[in-house]
Amino acid sequence: MRIAILSAKPDLYSTQRLLEAASQRGHQGVVINHLNCQVMIEGGKPSILYEGTELDSFDAVVPRIGASVTDYGCAVVRQFEMMGVFTTAKSQAIMRSRNKLRSLQVLSKAGVGLPKTVFANHPKNGDITRLINLVGGPPVVIKLLEGTQGIGVVLAETTKAAKSTIEAFYGLKKNVLVQEFIAESKGADIRAIVIGGKVVGAMKRQGADGDFRSNIHRGGNACAVELTPDQEKTAIDATRALGLKVAGVDMLPSDRGLLVLEVNSSPGLEGIETATGIDIASQIITYIEDKIRTDEGDTVGV
Repeated sequence: MRIAILSAKPDLYSTQRLLEAASQRGHQGVVINHLNCQVMIEGGKPSILYEGTELDSFDAVVPRIGASVTDYGCAVVRQFEMMGVFTTAKSQAIMRSRNKLRSLQVLSKAGVGLPKTVFANHPKNGDITRLINLVGGPPVVIKLLEGTQGIGVVLAETTKAAKSTIEAFYGLKKNVLVQEFIAESKGADIRAIVIGGKVVGAMKRQGADGDFRSNIHRGGNACAVELTPDQEKTAIDATRALGLKVAGVDMLPSDRGLLVLEVNSSPGLEGIETATGIDIASQIITYIEDKIRTDEGDTVGV
């Protein structure tokens, strides 16, 4: 098979591991910078041009779309779908998971446990205090609607600090979520990797000293963990609700049960493979093989 790995950064660990895994299993992996693709729209003949050449011989696509270029990246993924190419993440599912508000709404409808969260359209001063109180009062977590690796996530420990942060984001024309702070997690969370409706690996991430965010990119560390049946079910349910086939699910233990923080459509592989010793990249390639072998393509449902 020829497998296109959509990535604007070919030297990233995850991109290189997918190339390596594809080669080890006898396939040709090709890195395609989706930002250099041109989508050609013509009645009955969707196509994609890349560096002046038409892309027409790929069997599968693995999207590794950065958060800052979600719209354009998803347009390219959608075009591959229209061309009948199998993709490990549908464009609609990527869009759904990238918008934090939309993903929380979908997960809420599916009955997945979530931190208490509130969203409003640029409230006035008195309304900001009301929003903070709706999620239990300070400290609160303030999040940009779109962001990854802990960027755009702020812990405000007082009402005054929360109001200042929210007003600053609004001044930059940014929409934010205000979310309750789960103190009992003590800066730790669990990331589970789900492929094809199964959990294939999980790690516990602990934030760096003084940082409530557990992201490894922010200086946290990780170790392998075995999930409980409840944790495994929650990860699978969250992934299924958002329509993702390959995803990283971030979960937080709390006094009232397991809460899902985020479902990532392009989870990084370095942290989870290093922590667990599991070859996640090869499992993604194996998943592609199995789905194409059973003819479960992506020609409809765009």
